[in-house]
Amino acid sequence: MIGISKLYLNKVEVSDPLRYGRHSSKLPSHLLQFSKDKKPVVVWNVTSKCNLTCTHCYASVGQNCGTDLSTPDALRVIDDLAAFGSPVLLFSGGEPFVRPDILTLARHAAAKGLRVVFSTNGTLIDEKLAAQIKEIGVSYVGISLDGMEEVHDRFRNCKGAFQRSLAGIRNCQAAGIKVGLRVTMTQDNIKDIPAIFDLMEAERIPRLCLYHLVYCGRGAELASHDLPADVRRATVDLIINRTKNMHERGFPVEVLTVDNHCDGPYLYLRMVREKNPLAEDVMTLLKMNGGNSTGLGIACISWDGTVYPDQFWRNQPVGNVLEKPFSEIWGNPPPRSLLANLRRRKELVTGRCVTCRFLDVCGGNFRARAEAATGDLWGVDPACYLTDEEIR
Repeated sequence: MIGISKLYLNKVEVSDPLRYGRHSSKLPSHLLQFSKDKKPVVVWNVTSKCNLTCTHCYASVGQNCGTDLSTPDALRVIDDLAAFGSPVLLFSGGEPFVRPDILTLARHAAAKGLRVVFSTNGTLIDEKLAAQIKEIGVSYVGISLDGMEEVHDRFRNCKGAFQRSLAGIRNCQAAGIKVGLRVTMTQDNIKDIPAIFDLMEAERIPRLCLYHLVYCGRGAELASHDLPADVRRATVDLIINRTKNMHERGFPVEVLTVDNHCDGPYLYLRMVREKNPLAEDVMTLLKMNGGNSTGLGIACISWDGTVYPDQFWRNQPVGNVLEKPFSEIWGNPPPRSLLANLRRRKELVTGRCVTCRFLDVCGGNFRARAEAATGDLWGVDPACYLTDEEIR
């Protein structure tokens, strides 16, 4: 994640310790060898079931795509994650609120000291459920919108989905829960980005995460709908400009871009052009963050217990919690295994990444997207839009 509001506007945000604070105060010489005590944020797709069939679902889920972990097994996973020291447990799906015992799992995780977060389509969050989420002490609920009503309903293959998601947002806010929007950007919805910012302001929604498309699940079928480099650059500039404008007008929103770590260098280069005195401080923070942390700072557990290096790289399993605890899978990967190699990725990436001056900043970007596009998991991520002149 690239914190646009944090970096460009120098704003303190809740997640700063996760992005910049879990490292030594002295930057290591080999920045992609993250500090050994950095434990992963865990995205847990707790169910394969979903009440929608979205065109870009990375998990390719549906009404019933597999067997979910039992409640006792799920509780054991939570105990292991808490003992291991994972700072955040993000419940996703499918649609997490379809799972009958989801509040039991969330309550147990919160009691164990994990920061509990939900990623949801929001359509099932009525006033009663919002009150229960608040009572548990959930830190944040991210609700996906893919544009305004017409576009969103088309993406979700469900007329009325937008209004139901908006009702879920309002119910969370009324209950006092921090809520934010999650938008996956493609050529099909990019024109709605300004309207999304307008919606944030109208509804006083404090957080927005704008995701670059990753070619996996049903999203693989949308690869041709991804943003061209010039459009991607213009869109990032639009995001920066709208964020700045909202802050200047007294609405200090938290805005992040996700799944394309070259947004960090691009933001830095813009600040240099603008002679922004904070540019070098931003570069220091970007280096501390280290860029993409697939296989180290982010992990995924699927509904059947399979562990993946991140929530998108679902053709690269690294273990299963029914066979071995997550802490052992993640904490002791065999030498030269995928997890071990991801932790020395700087030595393995190919192409223009090898000589890029920002490799320590982006971490080679997204391996799942690179593999999907090139067939080589160490190949160049096609979503990198920096020019050859910029990376020299």
